[in-house]
Amino acid sequence: MNIRRIIPDAITSCNLLCGAVAVFMATQYAFLYAFVFILLGAFFDFFDGLSARLLKAPSPIGVQLDSLADDITFGLAPAMLLFCYLKPLLGWWAAIALLMAAFSALRLAKFNVDERQHDSFIGLATPANAIFWGGICAMPYAMLAYDWMAWLLLALSLLSCYLLNAEIPFFSFKSFRRDKMTVILFLCGCVVLIGFCILKACLTKHIEFAFFSGAACIIWYVALNILMLFAPKKQH
Repeated sequence: MNIRRIIPDAITSCNLLCGAVAVFMATQYAFLYAFVFILLGAFFDFFDGLSARLLKAPSPIGVQLDSLADDITFGLAPAMLLFCYLKPLLGWWAAIALLMAAFSALRLAKFNVDERQHDSFIGLATPANAIFWGGICAMPYAMLAYDWMAWLLLALSLLSCYLLNAEIPFFSFKSFRRDKMTVILFLCGCVVLIGFCILKACLTKHIEFAFFSGAACIIWYVALNILMLFAPKKQH
């Protein structure tokens, strides 16, 4: 038995298990815990590919398993999280949020066959989308001060479905050499947003505000990429 080949797949399986637990937590209305397991899944998702490269143990099965795990943790889990979060407020209309699971699967399938996405993304990455909705649903219902806010979140879930598969370029940390200033600007903005949310959490004694920093950073990420899309291109 080759242990080197097993380690990356084992880490990917941990990602999948985190997604399954997040789905269960969502059905129990333990939204904060569901978000924690989505974040833990993102941790394993980062290290499975890294471990495969370091151990020089890539495999076709690992590629397929990674997509399956991602669809559970970053597709089904955030969709179920938003559905359970909105159902007490919107009834079965909240089931529209489950469309995110299908569009996330489509996004992952396109990623696997798209040769343009080796060091950047075309469309919003599923982990970013999952972190956004996890941060939103970690907030208590008291934050939805008006009835229309629940409908707004449902509408935003449809926007997420579009962004996941839109022909919009999104930078990644793999493209640091090419997009160095953009990545640095993004990280600086994240530091400010995370610091503000943690300070807010400490002042109000509501830990949910600290977890909202995830959603805030993804909003900043999407906004920055859209701004870069319309920025004047450098002349060579």
